[in-house]
Amino acid sequence: MLNISVRNLALNFILAFSFGLITNAAIADGEVGDHVNDLQRHLSIYEEEVNWLIDRVNEMVNTYDTQGSEAAGTEALIEYWETVDFHAAIELNYIQIYASIWQGLYGVKSAIDSQATITNVTEEKGNLEKALWQALGAVKLAARYQQEGLIESELITESNILSPTETVDEIKASLDRSAAKFAERLPDEAVDIVLNAYLELFEGLEGDLIAQNADLVEDLEKDFNVNLPQALQSNSSLEQVRSVVDLMKGKLDQSRSILEIIESNRRDVF
Repeated sequence: MLNISVRNLALNFILAFSFGLITNAAIADGEVGDHVNDLQRHLSIYEEEVNWLIDRVNEMVNTYDTQGSEAAGTEALIEYWETVDFHAAIELNYIQIYASIWQGLYGVKSAIDSQATITNVTEEKGNLEKALWQALGAVKLAARYQQEGLIESELITESNILSPTETVDEIKASLDRSAAKFAERLPDEAVDIVLNAYLELFEGLEGDLIAQNADLVEDLEKDFNVNLPQALQSNSSLEQVRSVVDLMKGKLDQSRSILEIIESNRRDVF
């Protein structure tokens, strides 16, 4: 099910550093630790945490199988995840797989709480484990890039001022963050991210885009202000929310192509 490449996840990590996104700023579940600035030294800790999480989930599933849903105590599942340092590293850097991890967590919890068959519960557990191991692989690759100094060189040379095409990429990343917050069961925060992306990023592009494709801009305005917020605030599944996000990304890719031509023409003029 998961088709996000480890290399792409690691490159996203580098970009997060490049634009100054990794700091000691507060996130939803606490402070980001300095461990994200020295990944290599913390890899063994992250791996221990992943194994610990999987052990806790296995214990929960086994308890469910032998004693039932009430004895399984699924309310502890989210607490386990939010306790580990690995949680912060993934939330900041690999937002798509972060959403998949939350989907896996709630998949296990919902299956147990609804007294699904042990086969179904085990399947949900497998999806969660797959997401966790994929995320750990991406962190290991990012740690190597960090040691080789690739992140530092990006910090020195990268501008914090986004070009129009870079702004489109940042909007797409915002949509992924919104889906992640939805997966985390924080729909209001998810909607805020979408509306902020529209007001602070997309509106600045509209002037150039309207002149070339007014219908595309109108469609995206409806997506930002109606379609995606409605999906986020309804009983939609994460797959349904991601479907809306993917459609928006396709339209944003069209916008990016238009903006690339405009940028090229401006460079030719000057």
